[in-house]
Amino acid sequence: MSANHSLAHISVAHSKTRMRMCHHYKSQCKNYTQRKREKMMAMDTMVAEGPRSPEAKLGLRVEDLWDVMEPQLSPTEKLNACFESIPVSAFPMAPSNKELEIKSDATLAEAVKVLARHNILSAPVVNVDAPEDASWLDRYIGIIEFAGIAVWILHQSEPTTPTSPSTPNTPTSASAIAAKANGLTFALELENLGLGSAATTSGNFFEDLISSEPYKNTKVCDISGTFRWAPFLALERSNSFLTMLLLLSKYKMKSVPVVDLGADRIDNIITQSAVIHMLAECAGLQWFESWGTKSLSEVGLPLVTPDQIIKVYEDEPVLQAFKLMRKKRIGGVPVMDRDQGKAVGNISLRDVQFLLTAPEIYHDYRSITVKDFVTAVRSYLEKNKDANPMSSELVTCKIDCTIKDLIKLLDDEKIHRVYVVDDDGNLQGLITLRDIISRLVHEPRGYFGDFFDGVLPLPLDCRV
Repeated sequence: MSANHSLAHISVAHSKTRMRMCHHYKSQCKNYTQRKREKMMAMDTMVAEGPRSPEAKLGLRVEDLWDVMEPQLSPTEKLNACFESIPVSAFPMAPSNKELEIKSDATLAEAVKVLARHNILSAPVVNVDAPEDASWLDRYIGIIEFAGIAVWILHQSEPTTPTSPSTPNTPTSASAIAAKANGLTFALELENLGLGSAATTSGNFFEDLISSEPYKNTKVCDISGTFRWAPFLALERSNSFLTMLLLLSKYKMKSVPVVDLGADRIDNIITQSAVIHMLAECAGLQWFESWGTKSLSEVGLPLVTPDQIIKVYEDEPVLQAFKLMRKKRIGGVPVMDRDQGKAVGNISLRDVQFLLTAPEIYHDYRSITVKDFVTAVRSYLEKNKDANPMSSELVTCKIDCTIKDLIKLLDDEKIHRVYVVDDDGNLQGLITLRDIISRLVHEPRGYFGDFFDGVLPLPLDCRV
């Protein structure tokens, strides 16, 4: 009896276990079927709205990985694992990146023309003296940026001796140009040059700037140097998405070159904007929706609080504003109305390109304040929308905005930052592309080993 009872008990137990397993299996099948149905609906939506983009196809690849991840993993751990499983070679190549390199013997003026013509902010510099069989480390000397060129011209070192008076608006050397451009710090030098103070620098100063000898004759290779990595930190095609996302967020890289070791050439350049566009194309997919439908506060944004926001006022000299951005190592600042204390505009380092590519828009200004600059750029962009699809407007959102809506806003407006405001329009925070990417993934313990030891924080003279 005892044995029979035990056998019966075990049989009943097994029966109950089988029932539970069957119920669990049916539940899993139901959930899996539901997920597949949702995925198919998302795919149908993509097809109905037009051809699926390469970024959307990449999103579906993440979705397939997401479906088979261990159920005990958190959503963030799942995303980390998905992105670790995809090589950066899968990232779509931006049309503007194809074959675009600037030769090391090109002048600054020539480099600006290339960047402006392709509507990009930076490009790799190829060493014209490198042999045909050179490795990529010897083939390239770095990356040149619009902002870097302008900053070099506008912020040369102080003159070691007082500059003798010269003909107004006629630059005599790189140091003279730097003196004119360095704002209130060089007020005395500005007066010696016949330009008065930085606050009254006239519009034709910028025309003089791009006709100056340093601008026309200085070569790209002459201003390269002092990078954290030489010539730059690059990924191999086999490196993972996770590595790329961490470099663009936690490790503060603006763009990540991907090198084809077989050809010893750059295969692609992945920017923060390109990652945000990829995310925008993934709307509707389960993995994206599980993260993207969260509010800003739920994912810990904004990272920059109101008291940490660096501001400029409308009546300040625009050159002083650019100098402030360089000094504080930030990409942009809100423009404030001094009387009302409200943000009325935005100015960013990428706007500095208009000092070099469209100086005629300031020609009639006796002085160029931040307000003058913003007004002139806004007018110029309105007239040249096709050539310059960027926005100079102050773009804001509320704290209850979702990550998904914020990504769409950034992608649609082609901007790098959004200001968080309250119902009265007061600044409550700042969110950049880097901030959003940093909320998508996290760095596993020991992921980079000791690679970054002694590198962060950035050196004072770093140009990366």
